[in-house]
Amino acid sequence: MKRFFNIFLLFFGAIGLYSCHDLDVPVTTQLTPDVFPQTPAQFVQAAGPTYNSFRQNFSTDWWFLQSLSTDEAILPARGGNWYDGARYEQHHKHTWNRDNAHVQSAWAWLTSTISTSNQNIYLITKAPESPAKQTSLAELRSMRALCYFMMMDLWGNIPVSTQFGDTTTARTVARADVFKFIEKELNESIPNLSEVVGQETYGRPTKYTAYAILAKMYLNAEVYTGTARWNDAIIACDKVISSGKFALESDYRKMFFVNNGPQIKEFIYAIPYDASAPNGYMFYARYSLPRSLRAKYSLPFTPSAACSTLPEFYAYFNDSKDVRNQQWITGKQYDYKGNPVIVNTTKQGFDEDYKGADASTALAYHVEITPNVVIKNPASFDLGNDEKAWNMGYRNNKFYCDSTSATRNQNNDVPIFRYADVLLMKAEAILRGGTATNGQTALSLVNELRSKRTTSPAWTSVTLQALYEERSREFTWETWHRNDMIRYGKYEDKWGAKTDTDVRKRLFPIPTNALQLNKLLTQNPGY
Repeated sequence: MKRFFNIFLLFFGAIGLYSCHDLDVPVTTQLTPDVFPQTPAQFVQAAGPTYNSFRQNFSTDWWFLQSLSTDEAILPARGGNWYDGARYEQHHKHTWNRDNAHVQSAWAWLTSTISTSNQNIYLITKAPESPAKQTSLAELRSMRALCYFMMMDLWGNIPVSTQFGDTTTARTVARADVFKFIEKELNESIPNLSEVVGQETYGRPTKYTAYAILAKMYLNAEVYTGTARWNDAIIACDKVISSGKFALESDYRKMFFVNNGPQIKEFIYAIPYDASAPNGYMFYARYSLPRSLRAKYSLPFTPSAACSTLPEFYAYFNDSKDVRNQQWITGKQYDYKGNPVIVNTTKQGFDEDYKGADASTALAYHVEITPNVVIKNPASFDLGNDEKAWNMGYRNNKFYCDSTSATRNQNNDVPIFRYADVLLMKAEAILRGGTATNGQTALSLVNELRSKRTTSPAWTSVTLQALYEERSREFTWETWHRNDMIRYGKYEDKWGAKTDTDVRKRLFPIPTNALQLNKLLTQNPGY
């Protein structure tokens, strides 16, 4: 399954991967609708470019925008490394502009994937009628809807185009109308989506993927449209829960190991990654592991040691009996034989400000990952160039680093929707005023999850703040924290070096190059 999506490229890899701004690019393939696709396997192959395009930037640009703009993660410069034109500083401080590199590349990636899905839909529509054709079209429409959901979440008012070769509908559409479009697309697709979960459909949307997207939309409907839809969120969650096809995993950590995949009962929709594929696209360990721990984890590359969490976020991990604490790398470091991890340096190498006469004296430094992230040089968002700086900030190893890969690319599949999220979404919708169903209450749903994550006593009550903190623990590094912060009214808070409180930053700017290519677009307020 890790190599499943590479097969697609044998047939349609050349179609549409770079046509995000020109929908008039013709399909240039000798495989015509008269002869292909016909079988279910061929329909899956024909849709391959959409899935290949989608997986490319999810774990980079999408993650940067959704996580680095929150208190969950910070990527400061260390010794001049990783400043990169202030792009990461802008995420942290909410000072981005329409030329931010990740804002531009995320827009290009999602519009390209939408364009590719339009091309695939165009081709498959002309194939002979069959149940496999209708399922394939429903899957592609659902993938396109997911991309539009992601764009709506990031930019609000966006262009919507569904016709291959049609450049007349690419004007900006109001966020509430984009919401209605996505909702319609998913509801029309659901009857033809598969109810089968597991290896047969892994990596492709099923009915339950569509319901999970709808649940997420309805939970945030007040943000997106101005009208709360708590009961609709509960109904969508119940479609997943009542199916009986998903369950909470008893081993939280194993869900994110390098050998995860269709056997994980908690995954509703996940992106399969293959480290051996060209441009594997998934390399979380590169960003978050300290460089001093390369040997400890037997890595084939030296981690950049750049990305940390902030004390404000780590404060939610306050239960010593909670297995989710284990995703963090903290404190003194030891190898798997119990030996201290040592870096041989000097007194000044450990602390560059040390000016003693013995500054060059050798020092065997026992690596310690410390909680605080102290920006020493604000002008360059830099922590300094010594061992203290390189080991500041607790690190996340949730998507466990991959020592089986020959490169920095990892084999860990990345879930977008998990059963745990459905349970907590339903709990929140009830807590916010929705009607409880099937004998489940907000408290019972949260305790159902917590019974798998901690041996601490069950809660006797639950508040929105407690639920927010539970979501923070459960979905760390899974790109939902920005979405949660906005819904809970916390995105304008101050953390780290961030002081910006402008509510307009709940939306990113439409990038300059998109505005230049499409004169029908309207920039978001404040940019």
